[in-house]
Amino acid sequence: MISYSGGDYAEMLNISHYVISVVSIVFEIYIWLIVARVILSYIRIRTYHPVLRFIYEVTEPVLGFFRRLLPRTGAYDFSPILAFFFVWVVEQLVIALLTFLFAVVR
Repeated sequence: MISYSGGDYAEMLNISHYVISVVSIVFEIYIWLIVARVILSYIRIRTYHPVLRFIYEVTEPVLGFFRRLLPRTGAYDFSPILAFFFVWVVEQLVIALLTFLFAVVR
């Protein structure tokens, strides 16, 4: 194990909880951006607004990837369902990795 010499163990535990919380919040925000994108797909809105443009540009890489994997189903787009599952799995893996890394550094 690597020893942490920058302070006591409680301080390191606080830092690890903070980092894991921030990572979890980032993934939660991304999930809500996908939800907003799904809702916006049902509303005919011009996409030149900066907030809408941001939502489309941030979510399109993941949604577009899953859209290319899935067969065409007409008017229904099932890519957000896979995107939710994918983002959740990646979040769990990143949190597990961070937990492991912070457990090693003590």
